[in-house]
Amino acid sequence: MSYDRARGLWNEVTNPNLVPLLGSLVGFDSTRFSLMKKHLMHSYGVAVIVVLALSLSLGASAEQLSSRECENLGFTGLALCSDCNTLSEYVKDKELVSDCFKCCTEDSNDATTKITYSGALLEVCMRKLVFYPEVVGFIEDEKDQFPSVKVQYVFNSPPKLIMLDEVGQQKETIRIDNWKREHILQFLREKVKPLASD
Repeated sequence: MSYDRARGLWNEVTNPNLVPLLGSLVGFDSTRFSLMKKHLMHSYGVAVIVVLALSLSLGASAEQLSSRECENLGFTGLALCSDCNTLSEYVKDKELVSDCFKCCTEDSNDATTKITYSGALLEVCMRKLVFYPEVVGFIEDEKDQFPSVKVQYVFNSPPKLIMLDEVGQQKETIRIDNWKREHILQFLREKVKPLASD
């Protein structure tokens, strides 16, 4: 929640014109409201301090982990850094939030749209394919449009795209469990360099 939004909510809650209305609705007087207001003010101050401390500690640990390390920690490569901010509001485990920030992708479209890859592996478990008709449709009907994209069947693997650099090294792993066929097509058109024609 932004500071302006939080401040706006605070102003709504502490509006003196609401005291009689609230009193008639829930049966408390202005004295109780004053006590409640002090309690909320204290809570608000503590929340601001916690957010600032968390921001400073997360800023200090801004190192990025490899996609394999992130996957081992349980992060799929789909998290945006704004998702980690939301996570920090609800989860009090600072180490988990820190790991999230080490594995997230910046929200800025400029940074992510410029990155392209030389190829990709579409990794999926053959036994689980029946649960992913959109992925099956892509493999059967659309995959031939992308000669640098290979399908790799790995036991118990959820569907994911493993993006590769020029020498075939993994650069990014993206889960595509809930993607529609057109999303897979659009992503590969934007992210995978076409093969150079001889």
